[in-house]
Amino acid sequence: MSKTVIYEVEVMFSDCDPAGIVFFANFSKWMDASSLNFFVQCGIPPWRELVKTEGIIGTPLLEIHTKFSVSATYGERLQIHTSIEEWGRKTILQRHIIKRGDTLICNGTERRALCIKHPDDPDRFKAIEIPDWFKQRCT
Repeated sequence: MSKTVIYEVEVMFSDCDPAGIVFFANFSKWMDASSLNFFVQCGIPPWRELVKTEGIIGTPLLEIHTKFSVSATYGERLQIHTSIEEWGRKTILQRHIIKRGDTLICNGTERRALCIKHPDDPDRFKAIEIPDWFKQRCT
């Protein structure tokens, strides 16, 4: 079972379209920020440290799905509840539930891979098997 970590954002006027509704891409930005926050709160060292010690550069995004329930606008505080829904051998499926208090705003998933720089081509990434220590810190 995964931990759940809550990341909070304040919706700013610039996050909204002319109608005052949060532009959908901002939810992806906030889920990405919440993903990193999840790992930090679970005790995973920053990627800049892991690249030095383990060669791990981070968790690039492979796939994203989002389902919206109601809109949000500026001046509101949103809570992003992030957990790991599924562990693959080389991938992680994170669940993000975005709420305004008890109201569900949207629900999304991100599939990410744990990666290193490719040994044959440093301009490319290579997914690696997720180490047990990494999983243990997140559960």
